[in-house]
Amino acid sequence: MSTYADDLRLALELADAADATTMQRFRALDLQVETKPDMTPVTEADKAAEEVVRAGIQAARPDDAILGEEYGLKGGGPRRWVVDPIDGTKNYVRGVPVWATLISLMEEGTDGVFRPVVGVVSAPALGRRWWASEGGGAFAGGALGEPAGPVSVSKVASLGDASFAYSSLGGWEEQGRLAGFLDLTRACWRTRAYGDFWPYMMVAEGSLDLCAEPELNLWDMAAVAVVVQEAGGRFTSLDGVDGVDGGNAVASNGLLHDEMLGFLNRKG
Repeated sequence: MSTYADDLRLALELADAADATTMQRFRALDLQVETKPDMTPVTEADKAAEEVVRAGIQAARPDDAILGEEYGLKGGGPRRWVVDPIDGTKNYVRGVPVWATLISLMEEGTDGVFRPVVGVVSAPALGRRWWASEGGGAFAGGALGEPAGPVSVSKVASLGDASFAYSSLGGWEEQGRLAGFLDLTRACWRTRAYGDFWPYMMVAEGSLDLCAEPELNLWDMAAVAVVVQEAGGRFTSLDGVDGVDGGNAVASNGLLHDEMLGFLNRKG
């Protein structure tokens, strides 16, 4: 049993509460939407879901810190919960069912670096949920009671046989990485722009082989990274550093990781 079994159990309970909150307002005709300073949308459901998760953590783990997309960081210490109440808010606003609540626990190591040790990704509009804890493996099942089962990454070892997912082209162009990115898409068997949490979960399940995004926040990555790693995959920054501190992400089945990084780091 994983050292973090009780924390994972709590995270799953918190995801249940968040799902109930977000599904209640999904596709509501009177959904309230605001624009944040970074010009991204936030809905009443984002705020309500984060409030529900924060309240649950504060009640069960009062000594732990909490970092959320909508309400920032509260508390300190060696344990920090990271929450993205709705990853894929633009989809949520438009009634597209590809969005999820991301809940992770990060723990400070002896080197002072925080690493994610528990992750739950719950996508109730898709009827799907993924979860993992360090040393405990990765699992998936229906958010509404479908039996859970372990997941693992693919064994595809050639880019010519690989399926690659991304979010959009804009960020790669802004960073001067578009040429390498396009060469990677040409080298792969199949490419699709799924975006947000979903391609990372499909890498963990083995239905995709690699995915990458050029710009992300910690709350976008912490939960999905645990699931990918516990499923046997690799999760790094574009610099090839394992973990979630790079401000971007590259995930794969591990077999194709270095080759993918080679393409994405070609400038021009």
